[in-house]
Amino acid sequence: MKKFLSIALVLVLIVGCFAACAKKAEAPAASDTGASPAASAAAAGAIKIGGTGPLTGGAAIYGNAAKNGAELAVEEINAMGGLQFELKYEDDTHDAEKAVNAYNTLKDWGMQISLGSVTSKPCEATSAETYADRIFAITPSASSTSVTEGKDNMFQMCFADPNQGSASAQYIFDKKMATKVAIIYKNDDVYSMGIYNTFASKAEELGLEVVSTTTFTEDSQNDFSVQLTEAQKAGADLIFLPIYYTPASLILKQASTMGYAPKFFGVDGMDGILTLENFDTKLAEGVMLLTPFNADATDEKTKSFVAKYQEKYGEIPNQFAADAYDCVYALYQACTAAGVTSDMSAEDICTKMIEQFTTMKFDGLTGTGMTWDATGAVSKSPKGMVIKNGAYAGLD
Repeated sequence: MKKFLSIALVLVLIVGCFAACAKKAEAPAASDTGASPAASAAAAGAIKIGGTGPLTGGAAIYGNAAKNGAELAVEEINAMGGLQFELKYEDDTHDAEKAVNAYNTLKDWGMQISLGSVTSKPCEATSAETYADRIFAITPSASSTSVTEGKDNMFQMCFADPNQGSASAQYIFDKKMATKVAIIYKNDDVYSMGIYNTFASKAEELGLEVVSTTTFTEDSQNDFSVQLTEAQKAGADLIFLPIYYTPASLILKQASTMGYAPKFFGVDGMDGILTLENFDTKLAEGVMLLTPFNADATDEKTKSFVAKYQEKYGEIPNQFAADAYDCVYALYQACTAAGVTSDMSAEDICTKMIEQFTTMKFDGLTGTGMTWDATGAVSKSPKGMVIKNGAYAGLD
């Protein structure tokens, strides 16, 4: 009898072990699904928001910042109760084809609203998909006009490339920052070319003298001695860099080695240079740029965001994080006003979001009284920043 009871007890324990293992297999962790723990906790009855960005590779600082900013906003909103969001990001490695594959993964997941893609070329590809599928999208940082052109459901939280170019030329002219300007841009990148074109046009209109214009490509961004030498020989006292921070860091290093010390003026793609691994931040001292966000601002909204971001991610947020944070809160405002619920179809939500975004005003980290027109472009004022003592400081 005792032997029989012992055998029965062993069988019960084995069955219990299999049952527990089965339950674990059926319920993957939040990290397995690409969603944050807070986002997964709110999954039941939550509106599904998806986005793609470079979470690995050379542009990963932008993708992870946007993902983190959006994640923080979702966690805050879900903690308030009421309307809930579920967030999921997929890695596109800054590649258009991979971005479309990532988008399809999100669509299969049940995405109802899109944060588009973080960088411009991938977002040009995914915006065509969201338009065809009638999924509303707002990108935090893909600034090419091709992203929104001809698509009534695609909006931007960032400045469009033409706005960055013309605003930079106007700012340099108004502040009398230079008498002779050189430009170095990347001629196989839609982001860089878009900003360059409008900068050059506005500079000509204003009478701002451009004495040197040189370019580079993805394959030639390891040596800028030719471009810098031409700018120096032309007497440029300011170099405009409508490029991302990685090639910009090498330009700053090589200019220093040459003993050439013009002013450097960049755009939002420069944001992130201070956190670039193995980069001597002293080389960026005095670099100026236009950006919609200053982590050192003293208003309560910015201070709270920066403190929470630092605590959660261990670093200072850049404007990509702030723009993504604003995207989620703008969606929250629009969804609340339109009475959006999680059981609505993506197409029905899209219609309501278009109505809201073309009529509402939004106050966020990156601007107050923000509005959007029918093209999806945002209206907000840029801020002039300068790097001082390894941190951003306001120019105005």
